[in-house]
Amino acid sequence: MKQKHKLASEEQQQVSETQTQKTVGAEFATPEELLRHDAAQTEVPPTVAKRLDESLQNEPKRTRSLWRRLTGR
Repeated sequence: MKQKHKLASEEQQQVSETQTQKTVGAEFATPEELLRHDAAQTEVPPTVAKRLDESLQNEPKRTRSLWRRLTGR
């Protein structure tokens, strides 16, 4: 019975350690990595996505770069 209790205690300790590791969080080398991770985890509200799409449609068309105009490409 002691063997079983000891095994259960070790399992509990492993579970608590993994839960602690998950709640501590990840470390990021750069702020950009943090923002990419956060963006992947965060869902954009539909109203915000709709307003962003409308705003992008109202932006002026991008002109060709000077070197493309000069070379005719």
